[in-house]
Amino acid sequence: MRQPSAGEALASALSAEYAAIYAYGRIGVRLTGAAREAAHQAEAAHRRRRDTLVVQLTTAGGVVPPDRAGYALPFPVTDRASALRLAAEVEERTAAHWRAALASTTGADRDQALAALVEYAVRATRWRKTAGLTPLTVPFPGRPA
Repeated sequence: MRQPSAGEALASALSAEYAAIYAYGRIGVRLTGAAREAAHQAEAAHRRRRDTLVVQLTTAGGVVPPDRAGYALPFPVTDRASALRLAAEVEERTAAHWRAALASTTGADRDQALAALVEYAVRATRWRKTAGLTPLTVPFPGRPA
């Protein structure tokens, strides 16, 4: 199997950022208080990373994948518990795209991928803790179980 180029890996990460932003729109409406604020901050972080990637890929002459009007969620978000569970999953899934980008990138792009992976792994742990999910941490963030 061919390893994706750095541009392809970053484009894949961008698509994951789009999906995360969409999901947080569904998550936030089911939360209140500190959890809602955490969801708002997480969505803002994904938006910042999305914006950076769009500029980065455009400047490099790479392909910027389009955002879609909607994304399929892995399960219905009907209450606080399902919103928290989805928040943890969103971070894990997005971390997986950034983990995959590590193999294809070097220099500043690799640093960017590693920073995103670490940020999302930490955030997933926080969401699992808030949701009461176990285990709180995973041995290899971004890697399929």
